[in-house]
Amino acid sequence: MNALEQFHLIGPAVVLLAGSGVVLVADLAWPRRSSVWGLTLLALAIAGTYTLVQALTGAGGDAFDGAVVVDRFSLFFAFTIVTTAAAVTLAAREWAAGFDRAPEFFSLLLVAAGAMILLAQSVDLIAIFIALETTSIAQFVMAGIARDDRGSEAGLKYLLTGAVAAAVLLYGFTFLWGLSGETSLAAIAAFVAQGEESMRIPLMLAFALVAAGFGFKMAIVPFHAWVPDVYQGAPVPVASFLSVASKAAGFAIVLRVFYAGLGGGDTFIAGEWALMFGVFAAASMIFGNAGALLQSNVKRLLGYSSIAQAGNIAVGLAAVAAGSTLGPSGVLFFIATYVATNLGAFLTVLVVSQRLGSDEISAYAGLIRRSPLAASILSLCLLSLTGIPPTAGFIAKVYVFNAAVRADEQWLVALVAVAVVNTAVSAYYYLRWVRTMVLDAPPEEKAFQPAASAQLALGASAAGVLLFGLIPTPLIAAAQRAAEVLQQ
Repeated sequence: MNALEQFHLIGPAVVLLAGSGVVLVADLAWPRRSSVWGLTLLALAIAGTYTLVQALTGAGGDAFDGAVVVDRFSLFFAFTIVTTAAAVTLAAREWAAGFDRAPEFFSLLLVAAGAMILLAQSVDLIAIFIALETTSIAQFVMAGIARDDRGSEAGLKYLLTGAVAAAVLLYGFTFLWGLSGETSLAAIAAFVAQGEESMRIPLMLAFALVAAGFGFKMAIVPFHAWVPDVYQGAPVPVASFLSVASKAAGFAIVLRVFYAGLGGGDTFIAGEWALMFGVFAAASMIFGNAGALLQSNVKRLLGYSSIAQAGNIAVGLAAVAAGSTLGPSGVLFFIATYVATNLGAFLTVLVVSQRLGSDEISAYAGLIRRSPLAASILSLCLLSLTGIPPTAGFIAKVYVFNAAVRADEQWLVALVAVAVVNTAVSAYYYLRWVRTMVLDAPPEEKAFQPAASAQLALGASAAGVLLFGLIPTPLIAAAQRAAEVLQQ
């Protein structure tokens, strides 16, 4: 395979990374915000079309000496990430018009999205680390791009915790390389498959360090400390992107490393791996929901909520490690529905915050009378996060919890019981927010509507929440086809 064919395989990521440079150059040549916004959307549209064509034509294979691979799994996440970035870009048009560093934001958004796609495609430790750090550095800068007190604090905390996580991850990679003598995940899997009992403790130490490094990206307890402060301090478009795209990329690479580097649930250390993720899942759900109960700021509430939701997804990871055949597709389906749901919630917060000038829940009083569209979409997304039918969130939780129960492990049944109790707890703070919007009296009667581009993004999110809730079969089938790649 020549160089051109290899770059063709990773075309969507190349388009986004090249588009980032074009956006910066365009800002120098034509310093108009509309041109920068339009070019960002164009790059995302090309990358999305590229991904769709690859999926429809069955394009695939490995490139760069086997460091990256394009398959249904990576295409599933590529389309998810591009869609997320496009929705954030659409909703951020009005915000960007009044922000001095909007071109830098859009350029960094494209870099982060392109590197996330490469991360989902990587099957070599070196490629994984380079892709992960590329997207992380872009996100560190995005978090502090506002340069105000809260933004600077958010960016610094994100940078410092991210640097520690990267060091821990690299230490884990070093252990794996030292034990196996290889950086390829396939070669590491072959080493693990030998099942030498003397390697149990070193391997578990290595994968515990790797799990800690990736746990930062997934925002699971105890690697979550950055989440509430960063979500509150960063601009809402940045928090929106971090809450879904970063989490999706983190879970994507964990699934890839587990299946390609550990051989799924069939290895001699699978039980320890499953138990570790079970503990992470339970801790994330309990801590995330407990923290959200105490919040009055909507961005911090959604931050703690994202920790709890990461715990729900981690239930699927524990089921994967325990040998569940439904676990991988359950994780993929949950991530796709979570993208639609959480994006809708965060993007509505972006619109409302611009109009009301406040991120407090009390400011949402009577929102249904002032902006019926925004209040309705936000209420729908909160119901989906709770897991109330007929939303996508309900189907996602049922799917993941069912995968854990069918793994036929008693402790996984107990974990699902913990998840169900935490779902009931989350209903309190989600529905309290809905009650404020619907039943409380508004401080003023002045009505407002989201901008046209924001309405498009919000409408797409709401449609996804309802469509995947009422007709989940196509998405489930897509998730199962993507997961089959990992099980081969």
